Amino acid sequence: MLSRAGLSASSVGISLSAIDVCTGQPDSGPGFEAASETLRRVLEGPFNFIDASGESWQGAEGERCIGKAITEAGGLPDGFVLTRSVGPALALDFSGDGILRAVEESLQRLGLDLLPLVLLRNPEEFSFESATARCGPLATLVGLRDQGLINHLGIAGGPIDLQLKYLQTDEFDAVISHVPYSLLDRAAEPLIQNAVSREVAFVNAAPFIGRLLLDGAGRSAQGVNRERSPARLERSDKMRLICAAYGIPLAAAALQFSTLDPRVTSTVVGASTPAQADFVTELAQWRIPSGVWDDLLDLVEESELAISCRNDVVPTTDPLHYRDQGVTFPAPVPH
Repeated sequence: MLSRAGLSASSVGISLSAIDVCTGQPDSGPGFEAASETLRRVLEGPFNFIDASGESWQGAEGERCIGKAITEAGGLPDGFVLTRSVGPALALDFSGDGILRAVEESLQRLGLDLLPLVLLRNPEEFSFESATARCGPLATLVGLRDQGLINHLGIAGGPIDLQLKYLQTDEFDAVISHVPYSLLDRAAEPLIQNAVSREVAFVNAAPFIGRLLLDGAGRSAQGVNRERSPARLERSDKMRLICAAYGIPLAAAALQFSTLDPRVTSTVVGASTPAQADFVTELAQWRIPSGVWDDLLDLVEESELAISCRNDVVPTTDPLHYRDQGVTFPAPVPH
């Protein structure tokens, strides 16, 4: 369920952020056509969550592309969650009046009567005081929700402490987090706990630590950076070997580490082609033997020691929720 409001969302969502729809020419060009094809594929299922809140999807051209796909599908399928976003980097006018105009134009281009989920995006780019001022952006969004032009409000991006501050307003139904929550890093744990306590949907947009947990992406020529520290590379290599011994892709285990968590409403994964959308479906449905989880979760416990030593992360000593809440893992069956 998508928070207290009761809208259901699939355990996996598709992010369109990797598709560049900005072709420079409205309704034409290879970018527009590729985006339309991928959108049509996603609208066919099996997931009902499309995250189109990235910068390349804001504005007239991105919304015309989405609107075209919705029209060709005979309308937005019942219960489908489509995200749009507002923020100073996405609109010249971030005032209440500017947001009102942007929402009205979005509805017209999309051919919809309401926007399912609107995100206040990248809140670190503006002050909390200006965003929450009387007649300001948040008040305008709440008013549009009360009028029935917006179904749900969400917050997306920014450091954990700022997202927690916005959740304290009790105006948000969802938080889309780019703070890692994965086999290698549970930095988003404090945000998850707070969201659950408020009955706010937590959407995990960082299940792979960049591409580190995707098969074949562990050792790369990109060099060692914060995401690819020697310790993380070593643990990801160990995880890859564990999965290989059972004949499963590490990416499937990384995705399902998130989707099996009962506190995570949905896990967003990028797909820029219909084939990639099909690949995400395969990862989500892969049957993973319980022995894999026994070995992987030992390494997850080990990684907590590294997380607690980082200055910018709120340490957590909570035990793994899988063991606390009695999650039943899929039975080991051949793929």
